[in-house]
Formats: sequence, structure tokens, C-alpha cells
Amino acid sequence: MDRAGIVHETFLKRVAAHDFPQGPAARRDVSPEKMVEIFRAQCLSRQLDRTSRAMQKAGQGYYTIGSSGHEGMAAVAESLRPTDMAFLHYRDAAFQIQRAAQVPGQTPAWDILLSFAASRDDPISGGRHKVLGSKTLNIPPQTSTIASHLPKAMGVAYSIGLARRLKPDHSTLPYDAVVMCSFGDASANHSTAQGAINAACWSSYQSVPMPLLLVCEDNGIGISTPTPEGWIAANFAHRPGLRYFACNGLDMTETLAVAGAAAAYVRRHRKPAFLHLRTVRLYGHAGSDVEATYRSPQAIAADEANDPLLHSVRLMHERAACAPQDALAIYNEADAACTRIAAQAVTRPRLKTREDVAASLIPPARQVVPSNGPDASERQTLFGSDMRAMTEPQPMGRLISWALADLMHAHKEIIVAGEDVGRKGGVYGATQKLQARFGPDRVIDTLLDEQSILGLALGLAHNGFIPIPEIQFLAYLHNAEDQLRGEAATLSFFSNGQFTNPMVLRIAGLGYQKGFGGHFHNDNSLAVLRDIPGLVIACPSNGADAAMMLREAVRLAREEQRVVVFIEPIALYPMRDLHVAGDGGWLHHYPAPDQRIALGDVGVAGDGTDIALVSYGNGRYLSEQAAAILVDQGIAARVVDIRWLAPQPDAAILAATQDCASVLIVDECRRTGSQSEALLSLFAESGRTRVARLTAEDCFIATGPAYAATLPSVEGIVSAALELAQGAS
Repeated sequence: MDRAGIVHETFLKRVAAHDFPQGPAARRDVSPEKMVEIFRAQCLSRQLDRTSRAMQKAGQGYYTIGSSGHEGMAAVAESLRPTDMAFLHYRDAAFQIQRAAQVPGQTPAWDILLSFAASRDDPISGGRHKVLGSKTLNIPPQTSTIASHLPKAMGVAYSIGLARRLKPDHSTLPYDAVVMCSFGDASANHSTAQGAINAACWSSYQSVPMPLLLVCEDNGIGISTPTPEGWIAANFAHRPGLRYFACNGLDMTETLAVAGAAAAYVRRHRKPAFLHLRTVRLYGHAGSDVEATYRSPQAIAADEANDPLLHSVRLMHERAACAPQDALAIYNEADAACTRIAAQAVTRPRLKTREDVAASLIPPARQVVPSNGPDASERQTLFGSDMRAMTEPQPMGRLISWALADLMHAHKEIIVAGEDVGRKGGVYGATQKLQARFGPDRVIDTLLDEQSILGLALGLAHNGFIPIPEIQFLAYLHNAEDQLRGEAATLSFFSNGQFTNPMVLRIAGLGYQKGFGGHFHNDNSLAVLRDIPGLVIACPSNGADAAMMLREAVRLAREEQRVVVFIEPIALYPMRDLHVAGDGGWLHHYPAPDQRIALGDVGVAGDGTDIALVSYGNGRYLSEQAAAILVDQGIAARVVDIRWLAPQPDAAILAATQDCASVLIVDECRRTGSQSEALLSLFAESGRTRVARLTAEDCFIATGPAYAATLPSVEGIVSAALELAQGAS
């Protein structure tokens, strides 16, 4: 049965008959005019839902998950300011419509219908998805999020106080702003939501400013799974550092009053609040959902009898704000307007080509304030006794630390954040002395939660900072990878380049650590990163490259608003020698602060033409050792370090290997899903025939003496290279 049609017809009949559901009397502290204004937003939201279904039925619309039953969010919008950033649940069209009423010149019906039609004129996504969102209204777009937007909402809330103290150039939120984040009762159970809320409470408990309003829209069911009665209140009403508010979302006047009180609390005290908004869900989960297959007719009818629009008409009638017949006229006017506007929206052009679709994948470049520059006296003060050490070659770990210090000195908007990065200076010392040099505002020791670390970074980036978050080990990223895949890398794409979250994510990873940690601390899989569109992945193999590539990574984030993942090979942090003990062959001088390695530049060692050993990270280190042995075997090799794993520098790799008789790919990651697959494809498609690869086994890494048993070795490289080169001769 067409539940949308039934709800519509029932509304018309009950309003005409003055047959309203029972409920508390309308509050007197909401003006009649404001009640009518909110009701108009509610009606438009409802009629947009109905129109979206008609458009889909006609083959002109593509997504019908709607907001019906959640129209109380219009009152929540009215309790906030347009300068308060809002991360919306997908059922919050009423919120966006009411916020649009607060800003002159907005056309919410036209905008949302263009999104329904997947038109390239859609002002938020450019036709890439049906999303709520608006740059003008301070609403970053969200897709069908399952709590993945909560961590970054927490991060934005934290950023507001930080921006007041540090004043980054691209900060956009006023100092008294509130961040609103809404989600469903089912999403509240997700580990992402629990982690973000816990991080907000953890900060608030320590009196760290956290102006975050969490709005849980509780309709009692998650697709087909009921939420236990009383669960949301029991779960969130008594959390330390979090103030709990509750209201009946079917009552616009109560919602406006309670939401206003919650927003005022957050704005005044700079502490998080949880607004528990009781709603109903009408029409089922989405257009394709047949609710009758898993809910009883009685339960469906009970929700439909509690239609919030019926409650709104009753409340306006009680206050003499709007007679029922006038309310019907408003409802029907919204219906006619949606029908009329939809007829125009479906005629607007849609995306057609892959170039059209991918146009917003890479964020637009932006104007930035020039660097502070390497002022000699300031650097002397900053580095102190380290200036003497800079005259001597050093291992990678120390050069990364110095590069971070130089970058933070040059760019005041850089924030380093992660577990143990401050007082301890990082597990491997890569962030040593940074907190002492720049203070705890810029070098933040976070709680132990990778989702919250990345959410903090995403939020900071929304408000003008360039975050450099750290994940301690590559294996730990898997706890939080959706913050990259579903949030960071998609924001520019789904906002048509209007919203960005530039950052440089540092991750200690890969294998070859002796006797420590097994596969949790020696993770040699980059597959989860390699297929994320738009992501830049860097992997240096030595200290000098690391410093210069890190500078390029920050430039990419700062100027081109890119999301960069910087993989630092753990085993190479302390590496000093290359061929024999004491030779210092893997120590490097610290490059001058203005030196960097551009995205796509590869490294080449040697000029042999018998074979090219193409690798990165630890593989480059091993390949150089192997190349020295191959010389004694009569094989002249060169080592090509690709450095940048995504986008893979195809042209540079081919140019660096074109005069070599054979190519051996040395990949320390697993055979399945590793970079070697893309490199093999590159060489095959370019017509190369003498190509082979040596990879790690499809196996986890062991602790103890067998730590490298499943990984490429110098001996293995030499053997494979000899076989390949001799076969070519």
C-alpha cells in the first residue's frame, strides 16, 4: 500500500474535520507568527518527500529517503543561528528549510528538488548525490551517514576555542558559534557515535571548550530493528560532562523552547549538550522499504495517527495562530509549489561524462598567506642545541621531527594531534620537543580512539587549520578508516568543491621491526588506502626524502586543500647503516627548509641499464643493498624509488626505467592488493615484457626471529633479479 498517499489523505480529512491527536497545550512563549513560519517549513519538507516519490515513479528522481515524521527539526533550526555549523541527519530537510528562512534570498524547494533530480545545477553536490547541505547555510553535506559525521562535528566544536586563541587565516566560524550534529536513535548505538560522544565528554570533563549540540532524533526504530523503550535516555542522560535535554518533537512549541534552552546552554557554557527529540517515522525507512513486512499494522497506524503536522495544526488552532482551513491552504500551496518547481527541476541538465562526475574529486586550490620563512635568528631560538646536530647526518626519525618543527614555525595553522605525540614525543620520537616548542594548543595529546583522532582533524580542517594527525601504527587505522574513506575524501566530491578538509595524516607503518609487535605493529598492507579516490599517499624511504616530502604534503594540504596520508616506515626511523655496520650509509643531512620533493617526483639511485629495481619504503633500502651485490655478479642495476603511491607517478616511473632491459618490482606489501599490482599493470600496458615482481606473502607478520620470513629480503631480490636479467640476455 502507498503509505505516503494514506498519510496525505488522512491529514486532509482529519484537518478538515478538526480531528487532532491529543497532546499538551501549546506553550505561550512562542509567538503565533513564529508557529506559522515553522509550520510552513514543515509542510514544505513533507511535500518534498511526496514529490520525490512521484519523481522516482516517473523515472526523474533517484533517491527517496525522506524526512516525514521528523518535521520537528524545523524548530531546532529556529533555535540556532545560520553561523552555527550543522551536520545533519538525512531526515532533516525541515531543518535546512527553516534555516533558509533565516537567510535572505534562499530557495530551499528549488535547491532540494534539483538534488532529487540529480541535476548538475544542484547547488550543493552538483548532481552527484541526493544530499542536504548548503555553503551559504553553513551545512556541510552528509550522505546516508551512520554516525560517521559525529567525530568531525566534535572536531569542529573543539576548533572554535582553538581558533579564538590561534586565529588561523581561513577560520570561518564565529567565536560564540555552536556546532549542531543530528543523528537517529539507531545510529546512537554505533561505535563511531559512542566514540565521538565519549571524546566530547572527555574534553568537557577536563573543562576543555566543546560547544557541541548533539540531537538524537528518536523515532524508535532503525530500519526494522526497534530501539528498546527508554534506551536513549538511559544511555545518555547521566554521562559526565554532557547535559541532557528531552522534548516531544511532535510539538513545535515544546521543541522550540527546549532546543532553545539546550542551544543557550551550549553557547553560554561552551559544553556539550544532548537533545533527545522524540519523533515518529512515516512511510518506512525509504522508498523501497515495505514497512508492513516487519511492523504490525497497529504500530504503523499508531505512528501515522501521531503525524507531527496534525499536532502542529492543533497547536496553531489552540493559539489562534492559524485556523485549520488556513493550515490546509498552506499545506496545499506547498504541494502545488513542489509540483510546479519539480517540473522545472527535471529539465535541468544532469552529469553525463566521467569528467563531469570526477570534476570535484580534487578540491580547488586556494590563496594562502605566504610562509613565515626560515628566519635564521628565530630558527636558532627554536631549535637551540639541535642546530649543532643539523651539521651532522641523522636518521629518519630525527629529520622528520625537525621538518615538523620547521613547518609549524612557518605555518601557524598547523596542529599536530594524536596519542602520545606531546609529552612523550611519539612512540618513536618523531614528535619529540614539539609540544615544548609550540605548546599544548598546537601539539595535542588525544585520547586513545583513532576515530576521534581523525574526527578532530577533520573538524579542525573545516575551520581553517591544517591538521597533522598521527595514527601510531598502520594496523590501528582500520579502527577509523571510514573517517578517510567516507568523510575526508568525499567532502569535496559531494559538495562540488565548496567544503574541504585538508590534512596530512602521518602513520607509522610497514614491516621489518625486529622482535616487536607482530602484525599489529608490523602491518604491511596499504590496500585500504590505495583505492580511495582523490587521496594522496606518500611513503619516503630515507630521512632527507621524508623531510622534503613532508613539506610537499603540507603544501598540498595548505594550498591545494588535499588529503594526504604520509606512511613512515617504522623500521627505517633509526636506521643508520646501509651495507656494513658503521658505514652510516642511511644517515642523511637535514635538507634546507625551502627544499621539497614535488608530488610525482621519483628517486633514482645508480645508472645501470641491465635491470631497474622499482620499489618504495623498506623495499628501496633493501634494493640498494641488493644492487651492490648484483654489481659483483656482473649485473648493473639502478634503484627507482616511486615515493608517491597515489596518484602513482606513471610517467616518471616509465621515464626512469625506459632504458633498462628488465624491471623487477620489489614490494614489501602483500602480493594481493599491493602496489605491485598497479606497477605490473603500468608496465604491461606500456608494452614492457621483461617485468617481474617480488612481494611479501599473503600472510600476517610474526613476532620474534621470524619477523621478516614472509617479507622480501636482500637475498630474494638478488635471486629474482639474476633470474630476470639473465633471461633477458
